[in-house]
Amino acid sequence: MTDHAIPHDFPIPIDPADIDFMGHVNNASYLKWVQEAVLSHWRKIAPADAVASLLWVALKHEITYRKPTFLNDEVIATVLLEKVQGARAFYQTIIKRGEDVLAEVKSSWCCIDAETLRPARLASSVIEKFFSKAD
Repeated sequence: MTDHAIPHDFPIPIDPADIDFMGHVNNASYLKWVQEAVLSHWRKIAPADAVASLLWVALKHEITYRKPTFLNDEVIATVLLEKVQGARAFYQTIIKRGEDVLAEVKSSWCCIDAETLRPARLASSVIEKFFSKAD
């Protein structure tokens, strides 16, 4: 029996401010999108008490750009939690327009206690909510 990450689809609204001098989305906008998508994933699946008491800070993003994104594109970011180690979580986010992969992002995040602002381990009962059991 293996665990499978539960994917989270996050529609990305493209704002005119995202467009750079070459007429497509500026690279910096992808970072903003990944942050919004990962935090949306957390808020959707984690229990309310965990969402209220824990914060996330990004430690690292590695972005592979595949194709340019334009103002009127319909874009979806699909977020997968790959693993959790201690207070760290490792995510993969795929940004797509239809079947076209626009960017692939690997990111790591640190869970922080909202009161102490110190790293906090996630309870296994919280982590389990992000994975489904499969045979």
